[in-house]
Amino acid sequence: MAMIETINLTKRYGDLVALNALNLSINEGDCFGFIGPNGAGKTTTIKILATLLKPTSGQANIAGLTVGYQNRLIRPLIGYVPDFMGAYEDMVVTEYLEFFAAAYNVHGEARRKVVRDVLELTDLTYKATAEVNSLSRGMQQRLSVARVLLHDPKVLLMDEPASGLDPRARIEMRELLKELRRMGKTILISSHILPELAELCNVVGIIERGQLLFSGTVDEILRRAKLGHTIHVGVTDRHDDAAGVLRALPGVRKVTIAEPGPGSQGARLIHVDFEDAPAGDRGAGRRSFSDIPNILVNQGYRITKFTEEPVNLETAFMRLTKGLVQ
Repeated sequence: MAMIETINLTKRYGDLVALNALNLSINEGDCFGFIGPNGAGKTTTIKILATLLKPTSGQANIAGLTVGYQNRLIRPLIGYVPDFMGAYEDMVVTEYLEFFAAAYNVHGEARRKVVRDVLELTDLTYKATAEVNSLSRGMQQRLSVARVLLHDPKVLLMDEPASGLDPRARIEMRELLKELRRMGKTILISSHILPELAELCNVVGIIERGQLLFSGTVDEILRRAKLGHTIHVGVTDRHDDAAGVLRALPGVRKVTIAEPGPGSQGARLIHVDFEDAPAGDRGAGRRSFSDIPNILVNQGYRITKFTEEPVNLETAFMRLTKGLVQ
């Protein structure tokens, strides 16, 4: 079942097209990573889904309900976490959460219990009596998550929740999101911290200039981005000659010799870019790779390093986008 769906969703600001016929489908229980350059349309999409913006045209649905027409029914189903928390800073943490629980008509002992539960889930129990403005950036972000969990929403819309956090706070936020996914929440999360999305999300979408370039699993996006292969070869000496040998191999697109880095004691790596194997011959590049050490050794070269450059979500993002903004 599609818990979040957009159909030709479009948002214009005058002549500026922030979203251009965006089609998304996120199933119940998915953790969907929404990535794209600044100004690509991520925040606009999330705000429309959170019923905070009206689309110019197209349609957005949450659990089968249409944004803009059934907002009163949608809002109890969603929790929206903006990139920067808006807080009543003169409140203490417990007061802050009880205020928002009351806004969702949670009262009496049920309200006190749900506040205790979300504080425990977000590891903020020890800060229950602290003033909100005394919390660190990471704690405030966790408090923002606690706030949207008070009414137990099915869908979480999270706009850069790890923005500005230190490494420890990012790890804590990541573990919290993993727990929420285990609880069965459907999560749409935008982030610039791509390695964490690769670990956290089972589905990823890449958006650029308001258009969805790709949507699928992380493995699918890595396969799509891997247009060719790069290997790194280290030899003890005669680097120029070794580079010439490698240039003569079938399928080689480019060979470069890297300058020695600090502490390398003069060692230089040779980078070899291979064309992608032709359709129906996916093993060609692999066979060439396995032959390279033997070819070099048979010609008297001593190999110090031989590795293939991996394609991760960051390199896939760079290959599939052009860095364009509106």
